[in-house]
Amino acid sequence: MQNTSLSADELQLYSRHLALPEVAMEGQLRLKKSSVLVVGTGGLGSPLALYLAAAGVGRIGLVDDDVVEVENLHRQVLFSQLDVGQPKVEAARRHLLEINPHISVTTHQMRVDADNIHGLLADYDVVCDGTDNFATRYLVNDACVKAGKPNVFASITQFEGLASVFCTPGGPCYRCLYPDPPPAGSVPSCAEGGVLGVLPGLLGTIQAVETLKILLNIGDSLVGSMLLVDTLSAQFRRVAISKDPLCPACRDAIATPSAELPAAPDSSIEDISDRAAMTVQDLNARLESGARPVLIDVRQPEEAEICSIGGTLVPLGELPFRLDEIESVVSAASDPVVVYCKAGGRSAQAVEFLRHHGLQNVVNLEGGIVAWWNEVDPSMPRY
Repeated sequence: MQNTSLSADELQLYSRHLALPEVAMEGQLRLKKSSVLVVGTGGLGSPLALYLAAAGVGRIGLVDDDVVEVENLHRQVLFSQLDVGQPKVEAARRHLLEINPHISVTTHQMRVDADNIHGLLADYDVVCDGTDNFATRYLVNDACVKAGKPNVFASITQFEGLASVFCTPGGPCYRCLYPDPPPAGSVPSCAEGGVLGVLPGLLGTIQAVETLKILLNIGDSLVGSMLLVDTLSAQFRRVAISKDPLCPACRDAIATPSAELPAAPDSSIEDISDRAAMTVQDLNARLESGARPVLIDVRQPEEAEICSIGGTLVPLGELPFRLDEIESVVSAASDPVVVYCKAGGRSAQAVEFLRHHGLQNVVNLEGGIVAWWNEVDPSMPRY
């Protein structure tokens, strides 16, 4: 039976929480009775788990099959040099209990797959997605929809991140925005594209805030909206997102989520419209031949002011509100419409979103502006 009171040590530890009317004794006891599953103990999961433990969430589950490596340490603040080579979940458990010995930490040293995901989620109140790959991201989303568990989500790339709360009653899920994973290799990983070390700390902390708000039933959560974070411009934007009535996960509460990603079709510059991506060499060849492909830039306005390949500026967060405008542009184009951003991540998401809404004649510029700098025009201003 779970303890329903706070010890003298806990009263001292949580004294600043107890001083908050929105938390107080009732809220702190609610946290003590709560459980949260953190999927991934890397850049996002590290600060997330640290703050959940410090806040007094009674039981924290950690899922990860990886070991600590030196290159993790610049952003995965839960670990130290002494942890290198150790399983992440075990090192994390030790550090969390050093911060707060009044909680319990359950470790799941495994890779999430379609066979174990439902069992993992069953014993927890809230799920936090701190993963860095699309296969696991879609597995977690689909399982949360089926189980009716809130999915506190964040993702990061280079200097930018986003956060939301998915899979709540009446709210959208991840597939409502991005029905299918982007083509394999179209979105660079942190290892390929890099990431500012403090960025996952910022987004993971936002996940912790949203999780505590759900457990305490306080505040205005990110359900039905997405928080966009750009550290280079020091901008935070909150945009509304809606449930998609055609979403396969929400509509059917799919029985068995699949870890398989769709294979990226083969193509050449001649049949580029049959796939969802175009290289910068392909685009440059078309421009040099005199063609004038239609371009859509999904970066922020301040980025476009620094450098641009041209085209119409439609920041990623504005896509849902400018679908009619984009549809008219795409419908009038004879060649594929090329969507680009800084490194290819946001534009891949935009292409998936637009294709889901029936605009098939759109492709992602692989590597984005960064690839254009490196492979086409080294003289272009950089940021």
